[in-house]
Amino acid sequence: MHHEQPNNPLHGIKLETIVIELEQHYGWDGLAQRIPANCFRNDPSVKSSLKFLRKTPWAREKVEALYISTFSDNNPWKK
Repeated sequence: MHHEQPNNPLHGIKLETIVIELEQHYGWDGLAQRIPANCFRNDPSVKSSLKFLRKTPWAREKVEALYISTFSDNNPWKK
């Protein structure tokens, strides 16, 4: 069930976009260091990561939180 979340900074951003942008920013090794998930360690790909994250709420939450902290407007390390 999908709820409208007007205050959600990820509203309208696809999980695929999040994974791609984080991978471009940190690389797979950097993601694996930050989020202990095998999808980032063993033969990582966007497709396998999406499959894992859609089935694994704790990992998806960590990925989303990392995305927000990495790319939010108040982050000095923003691209």
